[in-house]
Amino acid sequence: MLLSSMSKVVFGYSDVPCLENASIDIYSGEFVAVTGPNGASKTTLLKLALGLLKPWRGDIYLAKQNQSGKKLVIGYVPQQIAAFNSGFPSTILEFVRSGTYVKGSWLRKLSPKDHAYTEQALRQVGMWEHRNRKIGELSGGQKQRICIARALAQQPDLLIMDEPTTGMDQESRFGFYELMQHHVKEHGRTVVMVTHGLTEVRSYLDRIIELERKEDGGWKCCTTTSCSGHFSPVG
Repeated sequence: MLLSSMSKVVFGYSDVPCLENASIDIYSGEFVAVTGPNGASKTTLLKLALGLLKPWRGDIYLAKQNQSGKKLVIGYVPQQIAAFNSGFPSTILEFVRSGTYVKGSWLRKLSPKDHAYTEQALRQVGMWEHRNRKIGELSGGQKQRICIARALAQQPDLLIMDEPTTGMDQESRFGFYELMQHHVKEHGRTVVMVTHGLTEVRSYLDRIIELERKEDGGWKCCTTTSCSGHFSPVG
């Protein structure tokens, strides 16, 4: 099922476009990496796909429903997680548990499932034992983990993350890649992440979307490469 697509999208923050002729398709049940050099508008690409930015030209599609016909749930983990203020009052448990409210009213009572999803997510990122600590006490890598946990607690159909392994050591990064692959293969979720560590994550991926400069020296365009052979390249 097609969850998100762009067709010949052009966008910029000033008079000059920073992203041009971007055409991509994202399907359910795939693990996709977005890569490219610094300044290649990778974060911009994600924000356009999420509808947080409006393109100058071109078409953007984001599904409203998942394969079961229910409302599509999207988890988003942005960059700069370490910027949490040291005085942030919430505990880890409260923060991650708040992710479960995306499926209902903020005024509703949390269900046993909500608590179970929260615990499961925290255990998956190795932060359950720290659940009662204040967020402001955490290191940058730990803050990154709890933001991922919050997104996982939402039980998302589409999980979009901007450099989620920032601040993680090598062992944690590989554990994270295995966890994401598990969510894709066993739960049918779609994971899209920006990364610079393409070499170490490639074997876990279904596809790579690369932002690159055009031959004429103009602005960026997208090319895709199939990693597993399951999905066909989209040009």
